[in-house]
Amino acid sequence: MTETEGKLTVDRVIDAPAKEIFKLLSNPANHAELDGSGMVRSDEKTDRITAVGQVFTMNMFWDKMGGEYQTDNHVVGFDPNKLLAWKTAEAGKEPAGWEWVWELEATSQDSTNVSLTYDWSKVTDKDVLRQISFPVVEAHQLEGSLGKLAEVVAGPHHTN
Repeated sequence: MTETEGKLTVDRVIDAPAKEIFKLLSNPANHAELDGSGMVRSDEKTDRITAVGQVFTMNMFWDKMGGEYQTDNHVVGFDPNKLLAWKTAEAGKEPAGWEWVWELEATSQDSTNVSLTYDWSKVTDKDVLRQISFPVVEAHQLEGSLGKLAEVVAGPHHTN
């Protein structure tokens, strides 16, 4: 785990090809199963992520947001089997500056170094900074997401 000003990154080698991991990550329907924070509930019938500029909507739950709410996630990075990144916004609003970045690097034919970065360094809105105490998601929760990803991709039911 590395922590710099406004950014947390965790990484782990997962015993699966980058192509399989990317296939899982690029389908928002899988995100609730992979979430280590417990906030992601389900996707809102979103198609597979295939390009920068797409927006996918997630159903979320967080006490500090009053319980259930939705986020629009604006895809800002897409490189098949290597990179997937999005900026999160409250549904119907513009992103406030935090971003999620998944990076995949094949270490062999059957294993991949996966890094997950939670970056809130570009949040500048003083109202947002007053309302939200960053980081909202902690390193152990990011590690939990990598652990869940490793379990799902290794599981016999993995088809997404």
